[in-house]
Amino acid sequence: MRHYTFPQSFHALYQHAVQRFSAGQRGAETFFDAGQTAWLAANGLSAQAFYDYAEDQLAGGEPGYEQALQIETVRRDYFLNAQQGQPSTHVADPDTWPGKSEAVNGIEWLPRIIPKARAKLRGELPASLMFGCGGDRRFFKAHDILPAELLSLVWRHEGDDTAVIAWVTARSAASRSNS
Repeated sequence: MRHYTFPQSFHALYQHAVQRFSAGQRGAETFFDAGQTAWLAANGLSAQAFYDYAEDQLAGGEPGYEQALQIETVRRDYFLNAQQGQPSTHVADPDTWPGKSEAVNGIEWLPRIIPKARAKLRGELPASLMFGCGGDRRFFKAHDILPAELLSLVWRHEGDDTAVIAWVTARSAASRSNS
C-alpha cells in the first residue's frame, strides 16, 4: 500500500467509477477488477461508496470528488488506526436508528446522522445507504458542516453523542447568525 499517493489512486478510481456509471454500467460489484478491489479493501474502502459517488455525481454534481476524498480519507484513517486494518464484520441496521424527521435541539436529521456517521467510520453501512446522500447534504448545507468534519467529530467523541450534539448545535447557531 502506498500512503503518500493515496489521493492520486483514489482520484483514478473515482474517475473510473464515474466513467463506468456514465457508460451505463450498473452494480458496484462490477466496477472494479481484482487489483482495484484489493486496493479498496487494503484502505478500508468499498466499491459501493464509489458507485454511490458516481451515481450522485452524474445525477446532480454532488457530493463531488473533493468531498468524497475527504470523507474516505477519514474512513481510511479510522480503518488503519482505530480498526488496525481489520474490517468490521457487522452491518448496521438503519431500522434501529432514529427516523429522518426526528430532531434534537430543534435540528432534524441530527439524531439519525450520528449513528450513520458511526457506521460509515466503521465500514458498517449497508449497501442501501450512502453517507453524503441527498438528505445528508441538505443537513450539512443547512448547518454549514463538512461531511468529513462530522465524521472526525463523531470519531473524536466516540460514544458521546451529547458532545456531538452540542458541537452541531453551536455550529448551526453560528451559521444562522452569519447568514
